[in-house]
Amino acid sequence: MRALIQRVSKAAVSVDGITLGQIGPGLVVLVGISREDEEADADYIVPKILNLRIFSDEEGRFNLSALDTEAQLLVISQFTLYGDTRKGRRPSFTDAGLPDDAKALFDVTLGKFKESGLTVETGQFQAHMLVSIENDGPVTIMLDSEDRNRPRRG
Repeated sequence: MRALIQRVSKAAVSVDGITLGQIGPGLVVLVGISREDEEADADYIVPKILNLRIFSDEEGRFNLSALDTEAQLLVISQFTLYGDTRKGRRPSFTDAGLPDDAKALFDVTLGKFKESGLTVETGQFQAHMLVSIENDGPVTIMLDSEDRNRPRRG
C-alpha cells in the first residue's frame, strides 16, 4: 500500500461538479493499493499517517501529528501510485490492485482512519475525480507499507 500525504490548508474532491468531500486544515491522503496488499498494510499505513509529526508547533518545528492538531483528512483512492514507468512511455498499472479487491481494502483503510475520531472525507472509488488541494508548506510525504520490511541504514 502506498500513500502520498500532503499537508493542506484546505482541499476538496468533486465528481461531475458535485463536491463529495471537503476539509479545512489537515491532510490529503492519496491511497494506492497493490495486488499484494492486505489488511496488515492498512494496519501499518494508517497509524503511521495519523502519528506522523508534520505539523508545526509554536516554535515552527515539525513536532505535532494529525492527532495532536485534530487535523481533518481527505482520503482518496489513487491506483496510479502503482504506475510502473520503467519501460516505454505509457505507465503500466499491472501492480495495482484489482478493482473489487482494492475497493474492499480501501474501505477497510477508510474505516481505520475514521476510528481515529478525526473528520474523514473521501471521494468516489473508480470515478474521475477533481481534487482541489491548497498544499501547506508545501509538505508532501510518500509512504509505502513495504518499507516496514526493509532494514534502516546506519
